Amino acid sequence: EKILDEISPINTEVSKELVAESPKHDPHGRPVLVADDSSVARKQVIRCLETVGVEVVALNDGREAYEYLRKMVEEGKQPEREFLMLISDIEMPVMDGLNLTLRIKEDSMLKKLPVLLFSSLITEKLRHKGVSVGADDQISKPEVTQLAHRAMALIKAREQA
Repeated sequence: EKILDEISPINTEVSKELVAESPKHDPHGRPVLVADDSSVARKQVIRCLETVGVEVVALNDGREAYEYLRKMVEEGKQPEREFLMLISDIEMPVMDGLNLTLRIKEDSMLKKLPVLLFSSLITEKLRHKGVSVGADDQISKPEVTQLAHRAMALIKAREQA
C-alpha cells in the first residue's frame, strides 16, 4: 500500500463545495475516531477530514479502538459526547471493523456512538454485513469526497437530534 501510494497517490481532494459549506471546526470541539490498520488509509482519512475542519484521533485496529472506548467508559466518560463518530475499516487484524461495530452497538455505554464503515470490502452485495452489525453508514474506499459528505451529514444529523 505504501509503495502504491508513492507511485500513484490516492486522491484525497475533497470537493470545493463541501469545503466551502463545512464549518472550519466542530463547534463542540470533538474529533472523529478512526480505526484502520493501514497507515496510508489513516493518513488519507485524516487529510480528508482535516480539510473540512474536523480533527481526528487515529488508532491502528479494531481492538485498539474498542479498548480505547471501553477505557473512556471506565473513566466515567461518554464516548458519544467525546467523539463525533467512529470511522472504521472492515478488514483489520486482531479485531475487524464488523466485530468492532457489533461490540459497540451491543454495548449499552457505547451504542450511541455513530459508526461509519470505510472499506474496499463494501459493495452492494456485501452491504448487508454492515447493516447486520448496526453500522450507521458505509462508504467504499477510496471515495474520500463521499466519506467527507457522509461524515458531515452524520455530524449535522447528530447536532439536530
